[in-house]
Amino acid sequence: MKHIKYFVFAVTGVFFASCDADEFLNPLPDAAIVTESYFQSDDDVLSGIIGIYDAVQGVNENTESSSIRFNRGIQLEYLLTEHRSDNTRSKTLEGSRADFHRYIVEPDNIQSEDYYQSMYEIIFRANNVLAYIDNAEADNINAYTAEAKFLRAYAYFNLVRLYGPVPLVTAVVGPDEKETLFTRIELPVVYDQIIQDLLEGVEHLDNTHKSRASKAAAQGLLAKVYLSLPEPNYTAAAALCQAIIDSGEFSLQSNFRDVFYNELNSEIIFAVQFLSGNPEESQGFSSEFTSYKRQGRQDGLNIVNTNLAEVFNERGGNRTAASYAAFGSEALLAVPENAEVIKFLPDGSDISDRANPSYGPSPANAGNDWIILRYSDILLLHAEALMAGNDTTNNTAIDSYMAVRSRAGFTDRPSVLTQSELLNERRVELAFENHRFFDLLRFGVAHDVLGAHAEDMGYTSYNIRRLLLPMPAREVNLSEGLMTQNPQ
Repeated sequence: MKHIKYFVFAVTGVFFASCDADEFLNPLPDAAIVTESYFQSDDDVLSGIIGIYDAVQGVNENTESSSIRFNRGIQLEYLLTEHRSDNTRSKTLEGSRADFHRYIVEPDNIQSEDYYQSMYEIIFRANNVLAYIDNAEADNINAYTAEAKFLRAYAYFNLVRLYGPVPLVTAVVGPDEKETLFTRIELPVVYDQIIQDLLEGVEHLDNTHKSRASKAAAQGLLAKVYLSLPEPNYTAAAALCQAIIDSGEFSLQSNFRDVFYNELNSEIIFAVQFLSGNPEESQGFSSEFTSYKRQGRQDGLNIVNTNLAEVFNERGGNRTAASYAAFGSEALLAVPENAEVIKFLPDGSDISDRANPSYGPSPANAGNDWIILRYSDILLLHAEALMAGNDTTNNTAIDSYMAVRSRAGFTDRPSVLTQSELLNERRVELAFENHRFFDLLRFGVAHDVLGAHAEDMGYTSYNIRRLLLPMPAREVNLSEGLMTQNPQ
């Protein structure tokens, strides 16, 4: 996947437009393509679709170090998700990144603003492609449309779970159309659009790709959407998960570590690819997860909370050694205080010497893929859908749950599968993959769990309103009174 700003430079007849620096929601952002001059052929439309993935991928902070207006894509997502759960934290209390785990994110937080901007960059690039989709070859129009809409749905699904009602923009609009750009739309309407977009993916995509949208990715994401609705559609979610299982196209890796280091393997349904050592195609989060022998720009991010280490000791099995590690004297502790995530170690890492780990030649330009959806997630979602919000003796639900547990080395099959047990299983299986915060919301226990966690950690600023991030102050200001703020 090539960075779009380099990809399009090779195309003749391309014109660029700049916009007011204060209006990032303009669908023609800085250095964006004037679509009337660009999407004129099938190749143009395809390159536009690749450009949407480029927005998902984001810009490595080691390429552009400014904290403002560089669209980091998914590279900062762990701050808004894992750090706001009971899983991880920043090692220090300094800087805006440390605000997330303490629940003190304010409207002017740089990382939150960047993530919000990045999701709308995905949405606007998708809308640009859709505006000229008829210029593609007839045989490709349905698949290209479904792919662009899948990515638009993915971005909106992230936004509504983090910020609540958001502006719903489904066509190319001008910067003066402020009502569309800044008016927050009620959640049922946004969710209806997400569902419709994903249904097209289910109908028109196949499973050719793992690093691009696919039928299974649309089915899996849609299942999660159905389970996230205020009134979940358990039946539809179960059917979608069952369809992925019945396809026979995915399977669990026998070795848990291979899920992360044998990239695009049989377990991967949808992942964002990066290229090692390439400043324009790499990611920086792998280096930021280091601390004992720091390789990133920060003192250490995604540091494992001790309460999660305790849960791993109880039910992690063989996943523990492949999920996190402690270094120095803490390597001897059963519950280390400053353990580090190792699911995404920078390329070439060798941490066998816990007193002196090595991270290869270019840890800040890592090539580790970011996994958005994998098969074990689907199996656990299948169990969740069949349980329909209750404890269960349903053998099919327990079968899906046990498939994941068995890979971790456990054989103790429960006669009754409880909601709590399923949630804990998701916690250790998917730790550090940005699922925990959303899982707590979906299971309806976020306030209870995070309130207790905040009290235990001394995060006195936590209250139930902090489950939603504040709308970026910049957007509220630009809206001239149209965009309301979340109560804090």
